Amino acid sequence: MQHLTDQLDAAYAQPGLHWLTDEAEHERALAYLTGGTGYQLTLYDESTRYVLLAYPAGATS
Repeated sequence: MQHLTDQLDAAYAQPGLHWLTDEAEHERALAYLTGGTGYQLTLYDESTRYVLLAYPAGATS
């Protein structure tokens, strides 16, 4: 994630930088994954959307 935020202008990087230290959101992601559901985080800049998708092992999208 840090590599992605390093490539974005500061204003667009803020949500990703916040996510890196957001323990509550990490717990929510873990709850989704351990419950068998995928987790998605989307960041934007002026012309591009970056999507991080994580699925538990063995899950089908």
